[in-house]
Amino acid sequence: MDKILVTGGAGFIASMLAAKLAENKDNDIVIVDNFVTGSREKLPLANNPKDSPNIRFVKCDVNNYESISSIFYSHGFDYVFHYAALVGVQRTLRNPHMVLNDIAGIKNIVNLSKNTEVKRVFFSSSSEVYGETVQLPQNEETTPLNSTLPYAVVKNIGEVYLKSFHQEFGLPYTIFRFFNTYGIKQSPDFVVSKFIRAALNNEDITLYGDGSQIRTFCYIDDNIDACLKAFYEKKHINDVVNVGSDVEVNIKDLAKMIVSLTDTRSDIVNLPPLTVGDMTRRKPDTTKMKALLNRELIPLEEGLHKIIENPQYILD
Repeated sequence: MDKILVTGGAGFIASMLAAKLAENKDNDIVIVDNFVTGSREKLPLANNPKDSPNIRFVKCDVNNYESISSIFYSHGFDYVFHYAALVGVQRTLRNPHMVLNDIAGIKNIVNLSKNTEVKRVFFSSSSEVYGETVQLPQNEETTPLNSTLPYAVVKNIGEVYLKSFHQEFGLPYTIFRFFNTYGIKQSPDFVVSKFIRAALNNEDITLYGDGSQIRTFCYIDDNIDACLKAFYEKKHINDVVNVGSDVEVNIKDLAKMIVSLTDTRSDIVNLPPLTVGDMTRRKPDTTKMKALLNRELIPLEEGLHKIIENPQYILD
């Protein structure tokens, strides 16, 4: 039986990952979270713990060494998915010092993983490490990293920690660079859930600037399936993988699509552009991810339908 730690497991992506890991009864999973950005309701065992006998939750701040070290030494993990982080563009811009605190958590995870002989650490990095676009598509090996904002810099530091610990101590790693992932149970302050929530309430859908920013959107199932393929099939060890879609859409067209799909009375309203943090374009090179999945990604309209058909998750 593999003992697996999932940090940030009360968050959107990590909670879905933990739930999927729990479907394999050969996995023994411990989730930790401090509920700063996650919520107890997202935990896989929140509704009925009997449905997930191989999951345990411990409230813990990974940035606190005493708290997280006791969990490491009492369980002896085989694998670690380090997904805990302060997330959200506005939140991270408003709280740069809190973002920098996550460096302590990264340091704790890699040191404890090394000391307890963890077999591999999986790290949730971000497309933000690429910064403002200098090359498209953004490739894991050839595109320069152009991190400037605290959140992006911290993710970059996390990548450097893992690569350095592998080089010096032999700690295996896989880095996932997540591009906009969306889906059921995503927090309402992210663009897709924010727009859908507004549309279903017949409220204005607000865009920063003229909405010409170009993004790609990856449905949560594609994200989880790709990451678990790398885990179960022992692929991309000591490697970096972009996890996202390569189908581009500008934010204004995303809003129009949601208005059409929800048949709402909402108006699309332009706000002043953000002064920092709103990159003009994102498009990953998804060659590695597509090879992992070996199937087509879920189209944006289909993914939006899945959320709209389950409005209880975003209207609570």
